[in-house]
Amino acid sequence: MRALTLAFHDTTTMIGRELKHTRRFPLLLVGTIMVPVVMLLLFDYILGGPIGHGLGNAAHGAPYVDFLVPGILLMTVAASCGPTAINRAMAVTRGALLAGHVGGSVVRTLAATIVVTGVALLVGFRPRASILDWFAVVGIVAAFSFALAWLSATLGLFAKSVAGANGSTLPIQFLLPFLSSTFVPADSMPAGVRWFAAHQPFTPVVESLRALLTGAPVGSTAYLALAWCAVIALAGYVWAQVAFHRATR
Repeated sequence: MRALTLAFHDTTTMIGRELKHTRRFPLLLVGTIMVPVVMLLLFDYILGGPIGHGLGNAAHGAPYVDFLVPGILLMTVAASCGPTAINRAMAVTRGALLAGHVGGSVVRTLAATIVVTGVALLVGFRPRASILDWFAVVGIVAAFSFALAWLSATLGLFAKSVAGANGSTLPIQFLLPFLSSTFVPADSMPAGVRWFAAHQPFTPVVESLRALLTGAPVGSTAYLALAWCAVIALAGYVWAQVAFHRATR
């Protein structure tokens, strides 16, 4: 029991340290916000016309921005991977360092998501989610952020340098979101890409957020999204613990 109490104390201390670090170096949070906001403005104002016209009824007659914003929120989660991956170790209770970085990353991501949602509302996003739907949205965003944070921490532990740690998360931040239904429906993609988009974790997560925010039926998509979150978080946690123990041995 004492060991658990000590681990909990160290973890909360590390989360507090991460938040203080973010306050002293706000670019950690600004960077997480800027990329999704730029993507939102780019695809809504510059590419939204051609893409929205090409979608036809794919967005159920709603403006393209309503289709786009759930994917942008997912990119906000992915954008937090870089800062999590580049953090380094220090002498605290085993596992508390990693848990602190992960907890701080989740808090930063939720804060960034609130800001990005505010920008989306300013550019015309009109969600039709109920109060319960909003709670579900927050839950899925937090779960996916938690999962990607553990995966990012693992990639950072295996990287040989800060640049390598940041570069290792680029597929998560950009490749997987673009190869999902973030910007266009997966059904509109070529056959090979369509299969990949349908079977990778970003698509069920973004489809769950889209259904919740637009008032569409969620079905089993949310369960699939949460299952992906659980698998990624568990794999990232186990992998991170092995890498951390090896690095500090």
